[in-house]
Amino acid sequence: MRSGISHLHADHRADLLTASYGALDADVRPGAPIPLYGPPGIADRPAGFLGSTSVRSPIESAFAITESADGHRVDVGPLRLTSGAVEHGVPAFALRTEASGRSLVHSGDTAPGAGLSELAGGCDALPCEADSVQAPAEGDRVHHTPEGAAETARAAGAGRLIVTHVGPFLTPEQAATRASTRFDGPVQYTAPGASFEIGRAAGGAERAN
Repeated sequence: MRSGISHLHADHRADLLTASYGALDADVRPGAPIPLYGPPGIADRPAGFLGSTSVRSPIESAFAITESADGHRVDVGPLRLTSGAVEHGVPAFALRTEASGRSLVHSGDTAPGAGLSELAGGCDALPCEADSVQAPAEGDRVHHTPEGAAETARAAGAGRLIVTHVGPFLTPEQAATRASTRFDGPVQYTAPGASFEIGRAAGGAERAN
């Protein structure tokens, strides 16, 4: 078991608190601390919340923490994982996963940028966030629009775009439709229970019942 945190906004790291208690105090315990990869400060934020005794925080006992960096690589079983710095107003990372000649790049939360396009270069599939309905004002670029996700996929030469992290004012179907106007390859969207076969071309949205 391994875990990764793309950035330190609370909606992406808050579960570490309950996960640390589960790993240390549940009936079924891991045999060793769980490897956890995250941006600089990944241990300090939960420690500040949980630290109420002479022990700084239980999180260091639950997790074996490695701080991510741009270009950091690690092999996990058959998977080669490479992190890349992206633009989100705080230290944030996308992740490229490669195995058996196939590749997937998850954007994490990020605005469009050269770092993500380079990391995603030639990937088979790009799950890319589309949280913004319209292009944000200059200087407030922290998320993609559906069209921005499509342009990132096109710049990267991705084989397939999978729209994810859609904001509250669009449905995933609407986001995929908007993205398809800017990207000629297959465009799909994530949904609860959905599954995707990486490396296999597929068109439209794919939803598991």
